[in-house]
Amino acid sequence: MGGAVAKAVVDGVLTGGVYALMAAGLTLIFGVMDIINIAQGILVVLGAYLSYVLSQDLGIGLFLGLLITIPSLFVIGVAVEWAFMRRLQERERTALSILVTYGVAIVIEGILELIFGPNYVQLRAWYVNQSFHVLGFYLPYIYVFGFALAVFLLGVLYLILYRSRFGRSVRASLQDRAAARLVGVNVERVSTITFGIGIAVTAAGGMVFGATNAFNANSGYDLISRLLTIVILGGLGSIGGALGAAVFMTVIEGLVAVLWSPVWATLVFYAALVLVLVIKPVGIFGQRAARAQ
Repeated sequence: MGGAVAKAVVDGVLTGGVYALMAAGLTLIFGVMDIINIAQGILVVLGAYLSYVLSQDLGIGLFLGLLITIPSLFVIGVAVEWAFMRRLQERERTALSILVTYGVAIVIEGILELIFGPNYVQLRAWYVNQSFHVLGFYLPYIYVFGFALAVFLLGVLYLILYRSRFGRSVRASLQDRAAARLVGVNVERVSTITFGIGIAVTAAGGMVFGATNAFNANSGYDLISRLLTIVILGGLGSIGGALGAAVFMTVIEGLVAVLWSPVWATLVFYAALVLVLVIKPVGIFGQRAARAQ
């Protein structure tokens, strides 16, 4: 039992890193733009399908294919922001963004189902189904590689936000959009690029998701519910909180599956959300005085 518990913790940490990668874009978009991107789940699935096409039809490796899928989703994100998001009035931005991004999600889902059909597919590579032995555990290569990719990309995101001029503009917009305008920040331009970045990182999360799960065009619904849970638990607008909450929730889910029953694992995932919101409505890592850390 002790070994099973330890493995559940290790698997939870590795899986949590990947979920954090998908949720980071969601919380970044909310922090800068006050937009709740309901389409994030289906965009993860879109990233998975792009990796599927590149690997199956063109023979491009999954990780190498990210050099194509990440810029592609960045362009899609910029186009969505330009076409829809910037036209929302600021007073009603958050509420209307739910409806608009839901509409975007429905359109993307319909296109994916039209092209690929309803059948489930999964990404294939030598490291998807193979494991290696370390310290008494058999760890799947894909989870370790995926966690390393998540750490790398979240590190890049951190450097962009905290070690660049653009990052200072983003953080100014995170704190107060009106004040940022007063000091010369082009908030609209920052919002467009931020939305693109928030969508672009889903390409990596989608690739790992597609390699570890069978998926079809309808897989975005379960994903968005989990990502929203992670973002709320971590504190809206907090990228570090998204990482902490993702690891926390996937570890809890794994422990419940081992110690109790896999049937209850997902339920406990959302029960923890309710409990945390009752005790600390701003989330585990959220702070009332700031929108992003």
